[in-house]
Amino acid sequence: MGHDGPPQHQVVANDLRRRLASGEWTAGEKLPSRARLALEYGVGPNVLQKAQERLIVEGLLKGRAGSGTYVAKPRERRRMMRSRHRERGAGSVFHADMAELGGTNTWEARSYARMPAPTDIARRLGIDPGDLCVQTTYLFLADSEPAQLSVSWEPMTITGETPIVLPVMGPLAGRGVVERMQSIGVDITTAVEVLRPSRPTQKQANLLGINPADLVLVIERTYLDVDGRAVETADITVPDSRWDVAYEFGIDPPQ
Repeated sequence: MGHDGPPQHQVVANDLRRRLASGEWTAGEKLPSRARLALEYGVGPNVLQKAQERLIVEGLLKGRAGSGTYVAKPRERRRMMRSRHRERGAGSVFHADMAELGGTNTWEARSYARMPAPTDIARRLGIDPGDLCVQTTYLFLADSEPAQLSVSWEPMTITGETPIVLPVMGPLAGRGVVERMQSIGVDITTAVEVLRPSRPTQKQANLLGINPADLVLVIERTYLDVDGRAVETADITVPDSRWDVAYEFGIDPPQ
């Protein structure tokens, strides 16, 4: 292979992806050894390894320590419900989705206090840019596979002097925003969501195990209390290739 054009590992990854799509190797089948494929493509072992690692991140291949590289089974496409009854329940909306689907769910989260609100976040929260917030980042896992990301912002003027200031610590650590806010006398009555198709950043793609060229759906969610005050806003990033996002509405009968 020459050295002009795209990097060698990208060329190899593209061709392996084509061969997988054509059915040359089926789900669960072991690929030829890296040494054999490297010889076939005329590249070094490190180039072949980097190409396969790219496809492992994309979920097309799966490595088994001491055994080799196998064709991964297609990931199941699931439905993520957005509805009023999800928001009224205790715990997270994601937990409710997974309970209905019969799957397991976990998440990793980290909170950062005294973070100045960026301009767009300040606009959504109705505060001044630079006002202090708690930012919490989440990685949600469905059956041990990355499912969605979320970055949440809460004004410290609301939670700063309370036991729930850090969503990942305190008496209600890991509970949903609605339940946490209710514990300090803040009743959330409305959730406003704006949906935007997008492409992930490289960091988001790495965390979700997808290609940076893949589509994601970004759900810009803002919670409002009974007085219409924004008390939390979040960007929820969902891989389009794995999830259908569905909305459920109650219909009032005609009067």
